[in-house]
Amino acid sequence: MKAKSIVVALAVVGLVSLGAWGGMFVGSPWTQAHASTPAAHATPAPAMVQLPNFTSIVDANRGAVVNITVTENEKTSMQSPFPDSGGNDPFSQFFRQFQVPQQKREMHGLGSGFIVRSDGIIMTNAHVVDGASNVTVKLSDRREFKAKVIGVDKQTDIAVLKINAKNLPTVKLGDSKKVEVGQWVLAIGSPYGFENTVTAGIVSATSRALPDGTYTPFIQTDAAVNPGNSGGPLFNMQGEVIGINSQIYSQTGGYQGLSFAIPIDLASQIEQQLLAHGKVERGRIGVTIQDVSQGLAQSFGLDNPGGALVSSVEKDSPAAKAGLESGDVILAMDGQKIDRSNQLPPMVAAVKPGHKATFEIWRKGHRKQITVTVGSFKGAKVASASGSAASKGRLGLAVRPLTRDEDEQAQIDGGLLVEDAGGPAAAAGIQQGDVILAVNGNPVKSVAQLRTLVASAGKHVALLIQRDNAKIFVPVDLG
Repeated sequence: MKAKSIVVALAVVGLVSLGAWGGMFVGSPWTQAHASTPAAHATPAPAMVQLPNFTSIVDANRGAVVNITVTENEKTSMQSPFPDSGGNDPFSQFFRQFQVPQQKREMHGLGSGFIVRSDGIIMTNAHVVDGASNVTVKLSDRREFKAKVIGVDKQTDIAVLKINAKNLPTVKLGDSKKVEVGQWVLAIGSPYGFENTVTAGIVSATSRALPDGTYTPFIQTDAAVNPGNSGGPLFNMQGEVIGINSQIYSQTGGYQGLSFAIPIDLASQIEQQLLAHGKVERGRIGVTIQDVSQGLAQSFGLDNPGGALVSSVEKDSPAAKAGLESGDVILAMDGQKIDRSNQLPPMVAAVKPGHKATFEIWRKGHRKQITVTVGSFKGAKVASASGSAASKGRLGLAVRPLTRDEDEQAQIDGGLLVEDAGGPAAAAGIQQGDVILAVNGNPVKSVAQLRTLVASAGKHVALLIQRDNAKIFVPVDLG
């Protein structure tokens, strides 16, 4: 039955190949039988499509890709072999003395990694080794080593390991800033424990932000990556590592066409800090930002959508001390242009605290430069709560000022609480319970002020609102 299936499959392939690639069957009986066909009736052979050959990249790098096995001890509590009939039963206390004490159960995990220094320095994902009691590294030549975890950075999902070995093969690191959408890439790793598995694909997107709260601008590819590939390298066609395979999008637990790699430039910065200090020090300026949509760009007078819109500034933060304000659009940092908001956090995080960064901003229709002394990152902090009333008018909102208690609870000065939403505002996503803080960057403290600002606006306004302890700008098309 299996043989019949194979024959059928090959037959189908043969028919397709003959129809589409007839010119490739040079020297076959079919071709020779038609060799005397007059030239006038000859059909030119189709152009050959040259697909990439990955063998040289694999041969040069497979020795530097490793398999990682981790063991984690999990405490478990065993149940008593006797039934517990409740506290009122006279035998209850007697049976409880037979409760088996907590025991340790070994949990095993698999991942991948790659050697970056010949003396045994290995890079992998933090989630591969985090919490592990034992880490074993297996080389392609089947040698196994106990590994020491030098450092782990959960924020970027990078970990650095060390094994006691010398003269090991290493990979060559590339430049992830040069990665382009559409270029071929190659992944090597141990999916499901199948060591040195090679898969290929193309770059689907760059600087991809994921809803995981990290600052990592991922490289998105369609190279098949599965559990066990985590921590393995992503190569370009020059045989250089441009990323570390880290995550997949899946509703089944397996590969579904979307995989994400940490850019090697970011990973290398983390590696250097972990090797030098065992921890990572990051810069912060204390702002909450969002993307600039077409509607917001029009509201703020920008020619095109771009930059990072500051939706809130943390009190007493480096940004606040430097004069950055809610409603500013950050266009560049230290001369590096910012097209999307997710580019800014890794740029700030990469600089050392104390660095004086120059920000080019857009404020009230004009470009301006502000110097911010970057502070030290001490963990994510949500922007403080805010909230806030106006009559329906152009926006379609019914609003009222906050009460004194609401003001104190929200820790804001002014603002209007949305009691009912309709018209353009509702269409833009404004809803009951939102607090309107500003219109086109102008703070709002009364219903009359809101009416005046909206009446003098053009076809688009940007409302700064507070919802569920977060501030965000919402563009509203007034028509």
